[in-house]
Amino acid sequence: MSEKPPVPRLIVETREVPHIEDPLLFASRPWPIAWQRRGDMLVGAGGDVLRIEVDGPDRLARIAESWRRVMESAEVDDAVALPGTGLVAFGAFAFDESSASPSTLVVPSTIIGRRGGRSWITRVRGAADADWAPDPVADEYGAHWSATLGPGRMDPEAHGDAVRHALAAIEAGEVGKVVVAREITGTVPAGADLRRLVRALASGYPDTWTFSVEGIIGASPETLVTVHGGDVTARVLAGTRPRGADADEDTAIIAELAVNPKDVDEHEYAVRSVVDALRPHTSALAAAEAPFTLKLPNLWHLATDVEGTLTNGSSALDMVRALHPTAAVAGTPTEAALALIRRIEPFDRGRYAGPVGWIDGNGDGEWAIALRCAQFGTPGAPAAPGDGDDARHRDPDGTRAVTAHAGGGIVAGSVPEAELLETRVKFRPIVDALN
Repeated sequence: MSEKPPVPRLIVETREVPHIEDPLLFASRPWPIAWQRRGDMLVGAGGDVLRIEVDGPDRLARIAESWRRVMESAEVDDAVALPGTGLVAFGAFAFDESSASPSTLVVPSTIIGRRGGRSWITRVRGAADADWAPDPVADEYGAHWSATLGPGRMDPEAHGDAVRHALAAIEAGEVGKVVVAREITGTVPAGADLRRLVRALASGYPDTWTFSVEGIIGASPETLVTVHGGDVTARVLAGTRPRGADADEDTAIIAELAVNPKDVDEHEYAVRSVVDALRPHTSALAAAEAPFTLKLPNLWHLATDVEGTLTNGSSALDMVRALHPTAAVAGTPTEAALALIRRIEPFDRGRYAGPVGWIDGNGDGEWAIALRCAQFGTPGAPAAPGDGDDARHRDPDGTRAVTAHAGGGIVAGSVPEAELLETRVKFRPIVDALN
């Protein structure tokens, strides 16, 4: 276990600027930092002013405590006062405490934001630094590129075996639900401008959280938690169907999804896990009695929104710690589901299905579950490919490794063939964008 000590006190200045049409142009081509939804965007640029990296047990508690100390010591001059202004850190955390991937929180020297028609620039430096870092310069998008992709260590046959293993554990009473994932691996050209992938996902899936932090890039439909001004919200997704070919087929799919016992049970497990996790921290906690159907370009989800008021001064990171992992991405009971996942998945999930998002100097923030995503290797850093960690390596031919995961919740009555189809549907957003 390790934790890098925070740098000295941070000095932060946010100023409104004329409209910025595409903040993503200021991000790094090979290693962009971005968070976007419905046109609102935060983009990190320049070098890291602060980097907190932890692993092992209690990693989320330690990273939350480290950020609390950073907030308490920071000097912030925020003339805009919108969500995402002032001191902001971007985070991408490992799914499992036993993962080889670290859980990382990073503060860039410059953050460019856009929300509700207003644009701003935040500059951050250490108190010992005499000057701000130079302002970033817009860099036009590089050439189009595509990935070369192939099966990972769990091919369709192995996935079927894993689902049957999970069903046997459910029948034995070991778990009530467990999420089984599989992987796709491949490479992208060494000079690939990954901002193009961020832009493609944001354009194709504007209602999702499009993210790029620590080399994991995706478009997640699932909010883990949002904290703002003492209010906390979460969105639970569990139960999935592909979109129909036309409106009539969609209508039939929605009707079947809403009453299918397997999907309803899976969804109830996920909602219960979120409500139970939030209850000790909130008052006036509310969740709809029945889910609604969430429409995405490629599929339907059963969805439930949960809302409450924080009662104990908890930050967004405290809520991430309380909620992760939800039953939607792990199973229930949590510890038994995690143990089963470690046994039946032949890889380390890394940051897939882990928390990804941002937190500000007030403890507010927006966090999603890293789904419909791919993890890219760090340019030039050596590591073994395909180990399920953050795959940090450059192959001998100069390409960069990429790994994508997709999974589905297994409950009593799940059918292996249907579960495989669900993973194929969930892979579609990231695979289409990579190609």
